[in-house]
Parts: sequence; C-alpha cells; structure tokens
Amino acid sequence: MGPILAQILTGLANAGALFMVASGLSLIFGVTRIVNFAHGSFYMLGAYIGWTLMQVLPGSFGFWSAILLAGIAVGAIGAFVEIVILRRVYAAPELFQLVATFGVILIVQDLALMIWGPQDLLGPRAPGLRGVVRILGEPVPKYDLALIAITPLVALALWALITRTRFGILVRAATQDREMVGALGVNQRWLFTGTFALGCALAGLGGALQLPKGGADLLMDFTILTSVFVVVVVGGMGSLPGAYLASVLISVVGVFGVTFLPQSTLALTFVVMVAVLMWRPFGLLGREEVAGEMGQVGPPEDPIRPAGWPVRVGVALALVVLAALPLYGSGFAVILATDILIFCLFAASLHFLLGQAGLVSFGHAAFYGGGAYAAALLVRHAGAPMELALLLAPLSAGLLALGIGFVALRASGVYFAMLTLAFAQLLWSLVWQGGAFTGGSDGLVGIWPARWADPNAIFYLLTFALCVGGILMLRHAAHAPFGYALRAARDNAPRAAASGLDVRRLQWAAFTFAGAMAGLAGGLFVFAKGSVFPNELEIARSFDALIVVFLGGVKTLSGGWVGGAVFEAGVDWLTRFEYWRLTLGLVVLFIVTIAPQGIVGTARAFWARVQR
Repeated sequence: MGPILAQILTGLANAGALFMVASGLSLIFGVTRIVNFAHGSFYMLGAYIGWTLMQVLPGSFGFWSAILLAGIAVGAIGAFVEIVILRRVYAAPELFQLVATFGVILIVQDLALMIWGPQDLLGPRAPGLRGVVRILGEPVPKYDLALIAITPLVALALWALITRTRFGILVRAATQDREMVGALGVNQRWLFTGTFALGCALAGLGGALQLPKGGADLLMDFTILTSVFVVVVVGGMGSLPGAYLASVLISVVGVFGVTFLPQSTLALTFVVMVAVLMWRPFGLLGREEVAGEMGQVGPPEDPIRPAGWPVRVGVALALVVLAALPLYGSGFAVILATDILIFCLFAASLHFLLGQAGLVSFGHAAFYGGGAYAAALLVRHAGAPMELALLLAPLSAGLLALGIGFVALRASGVYFAMLTLAFAQLLWSLVWQGGAFTGGSDGLVGIWPARWADPNAIFYLLTFALCVGGILMLRHAAHAPFGYALRAARDNAPRAAASGLDVRRLQWAAFTFAGAMAGLAGGLFVFAKGSVFPNELEIARSFDALIVVFLGGVKTLSGGWVGGAVFEAGVDWLTRFEYWRLTLGLVVLFIVTIAPQGIVGTARAFWARVQR
C-alpha cells in the first residue's frame, strides 16, 4: 500500500504545475477561442523570471514572493503580447491565429537565450521544505506535499474569481456566447486582454513553482506544451474543472507508467488522450467546439482556375533550369536543391489537406516520418532495394493515414487537430522507445541510395522527377471533381451533405492521399540523408510545414511548394546566425498582420490590381 500511495502523491504533485498552466490555456481558449501555442513560452518565462528573483530575494518570504511576482510579471508580458499582436488576428481564420502564436514562441526562445544564456539553470530548494517525509514507510518530498496543498488553493481561488466576481461572470458569458457579450455593450478588447493576462500569469506561476523540481532551460516550453494540450483537450477545451481532472489523471497515469510500464511511458499519455476522445470527442467536461468565425482556413474565395499559358510557360522554363542544375551548379547547390524539393512535396501535401479540405492537422509529420522509417526499416531489416522502399514508403504512410483518419475525423476543429498531434506523438514515442527495431534515439543510419543513383546528380534528378510529379498530382487532384467536392465540403459542410456528398468519406480520402504524398517525401528524405531520426516525427516538423503553408498562401494551389522553397532556402541562410529564430518569428508575425494571403496570394492580388 505504501508504494502505491507514494506514486499517487507524486502524481498529484506533478499535476500541480500542469494544472496551473493548463487552466490558463483553457481560460484563454474559452474566451478568445485562440489556441495559444505560445503558452509554453510563458511557462518558461515564469521559470526564468522566478529564478532571477530568487537570487535577489532572500529567505522563505523571498522565495514565495519571487514565485508570486514571476506570475504577475508574466501576466503583464502576456497583456503586452495580446494588445500588440493578438488583437490584430481575432477575426482571422484559426490557422492564422495558430501561426501567430508560433511566431511568438520563436521570438521568446531567442530573447530568453539573449538574457539568460544557453546554460540550464538549477532551481533553488524551497526554504523549510527540504528533505522527505515518510508515509507508510515510503519517502515523499516535502515540496511535493506543499504542491499538493497549493494546487487546490489555486483552483479554489480561480473558482471564486469565475463565480463570485463581475469579471468572472463576463468570462463565463464570453465562453458561452462572446458575440452576445459584445452586443450587450461589454468592452471585449479589455475582457480578452484581462483573460489572456490571467492565463499567462497562471502559466508563469506554474513555471516558477516547478523550479525546485526541475530548474529552467530553453527547451521547457516545448517539453510542457504537449502535456498541457493533452490535459486541456482531455478535460475539454474551456473547462477549468475538466483541466483539473485531466491534470490529475494524466499525471497519475504517467507516474504509474514509469513504475510498471517503463517501456511505454512516452506513449501512455497519448493512448489516454485517444481513448478519451474516442469515447467523448469533446473531452471529459467539454462542450462541442464552435468553429472559428471565419472558418479554420478562411472564407470562400473566387473559384480556383487552372493557370494561364504565360504562367505555364514560365513554370516550364523554371523546371528546365532546375532540372539542369547538376550541369552548372556546385555540389552544395545540388544537395540543397534536393532538400528543398523534398520539403516542397511535404509542404504541398499538407497544403492540399488545409487548402482543399480545410482540415488543420498538427501531426502531419507522422506521415513524413512514417514514410521515412518505413523505407529505412525495409532496407535495414528486409534487405529491400531502394526502388521497392520508395514504392512502399507512400503506401505505408497512406495506410497509416487511413487508420489515423478513421479515428481523428470523428472529431472536428481543434479536437481533430489535437487527435492528429496525439497520433503523431504516439508514433514518435513508439519509435523512440523501440530501440531494438527502430534504433531509438540513435535512429537508423547507413541507408544509402542504390549504386546507380549514388552520385548526387543522379539522385537529384530522381528526387526532382518524383517531387515534381507528386506536386503535379496534388494539383491535378485539386482541379478534378474530387477537389471541387472537397472545397464544397470545406466551405459549407451541411449544404454539401444536403447535395449528396459524403463529407466524411471525402475528408478521409483527402487525409489518406495527403499522407501518402508526405510518405513519398519521407522516403526520399531518408535516402538523401542516409539516415533517419525520431525528430522527423516531432511536433516541430509538423509546425515547420504549417508555417510554410501559411507563408506561401493557404487559399492558393502553389502556396505549399512556393512557401516550402522560400522557407527551406531561408532557414538554411538564417541558421548561420545565432538569433535566427527571432528573425523568423518577426517575419511570421509580419505576414500574419500585414500580408495574410501569403507570398502567392499577395502576388496574385497585386497582379490583379495591375491588370485593372
């Protein structure tokens, strides 16, 4: 009984900081309907600011004051971010809001690097709470018991704020119907600012509270982000009681997993998430999600028509120049162009899913990395030749997408996006912990092209043919009746269903098709690099593709590959500088606020004005 009780207490202590961060995110989503991917950054800032204040404020009073002041400071930073950046995108499609918050992540990461440096900071011990207490013979850290006591107090204070104050009444009203709140004369701007500041303050408080348990480092924003989103989605977006219940559930399951199923600890969280959402598609205590005012990818636009002859001739000439690159380009140029072509196909596959089907996926890297691992495993364990591996990579990724789509498309909006993320992270955890078969964190190396394709120039031409062919196939599908039916379902699903279209089956087919094309890109990637590692399945890879689609233009046919080419070439140049994330984040925010149509959309609008 003692060991089990100790595990439960450890889980409850871990749930403390997780609940504070998750409750802040849930509040923000409930009122503003923004899925704040920068929430982990505010958690990280709370840890760094708290650590700094603890160095100058002595004693027990100074320690707890530093935690409280860190929360207040992060809340003020959050209010600044909301006023300067997010106010400009409240009426924008949900994808634009997501990309804006991701730009904030990049900026905060480099600002933290500038201020606190690259080294990890060790958190101080809590005064008066050092050592352990024996409970039924098992040691339990005193600070864990303090966190167990603090968490219900914070939850109670939040409950009092939400139920007993005018601000709380407005927050609850906005969660139910924010348009009606605005119609009644409430200043929505300041309500949103106050809610966002409160949510960020809770994240900062959680970051500072965990200092004695973990310290501060530059990776903690992404480390906490996935867990927080799992908690919020499992509990129900916008539900504070749901966030508390899910925090306890996820934390306790994680602790017991470490003890009894150590080989599956990374996967358990996502298994719980998938199981809950299959049972209740909107979380334990959530309600059906209300889609964004402008839809997830924006309002309907003019019909997409095939390009005119001038554009076709220009593209054909550009392809001829690109195909001849080995004749006049350096070896480095050929390798870089190979990487760009592969990434363009990956981005184009996600662009098809977003632009044509209107499905925002946070886990598209599952199919890119899945195709890469399928090819590498076939070569390593089955001795398959490159040609067979490249053929089976998109087939394997397509079958994977077929299975994931069957489950994920039961939900919609944010819940669909989070289910795709859960499956991607689940696949990543299986690869990471399957060391004997997948190589684990060491990856799979020595996966080289066949002898006939071994020179860089020959493999480049193979990549060029397959990537350009894949992009043309995606473009042809967009112009086919399949593409028109997808856009009809995207713009007005009820009307499309009333017209006789099977919306879910159309979306499932698009999801599978896009996954297969991403798998082809992954298969090419593994032979281009000669290796594959689990980071090709991580959330960061999915967000690279999301940024690329947004950069090129969501509601265009060329946005995916144009954005991919600009992004891959630009990052290759930017990463030579120390603070490249800051620059990239500023570029993302500039596009969100000034040119939301992306490169292709803005160029098309400019050309239309010139022709008038």
